[in-house]
This record gives sequence, C-alpha cells and structure tokens, in this order.
Amino acid sequence: MKFRGVFFDEEAALAVVHRLANEGFAASVTREKFAGEDDDEDHPWAVLTDAPYVMVELLVEEYEGWLDVEENEATRVVLPPSPLDLPAAPKRNHRPPE
Repeated sequence: MKFRGVFFDEEAALAVVHRLANEGFAASVTREKFAGEDDDEDHPWAVLTDAPYVMVELLVEEYEGWLDVEENEATRVVLPPSPLDLPAAPKRNHRPPE
C-alpha cells in the first residue's frame, strides 16, 4: 500500500523525501492540484512513498502536513455484514386470550 503525505511547503516535502530515501524507501514528490484552485503558486506538494504507515505519519506530523492513504482494490479488505438479530416469534400487541 502506498501512502501520500501532502505539504504546503516545498522545503518540507523535499526534506521528507530525503529522509525516506536515506532510510531505503522509495519516495517521490509532485505538485498536487485540488479542484477549484486557480493559483498555481498555492498548489501543495505531495510525497508518494512505500514507507510504513507509522513512519509517514510521524514525518507528516513533524513537517505539518497531512496523510492521505491510497487504497488499492486488491489490498482492500471488505468484511461481510454481521447477521441481523431477529426475534424468534412475532411481537404481540394485545394480551393473549384467556
């Protein structure tokens, strides 16, 4: 699973890529354009990496960004719904006949 850290500061994004590369993980940085943003100067920087979740989470916290998890259909686990707890008999609204 790949993780994406998003930063508004280019220096922070490059520092995260450098630290992840020093630890032996693949990491790349790109510009991230969000819907509705017209100004090219305000686009944040995204760091895409295969590093462990905990490591990316700590770096995102340290460099004041946020973490975005990219889900892959092959790795996503879908749990079946739990069975309903149904009554054994119908509910009686009246007293039983005497």
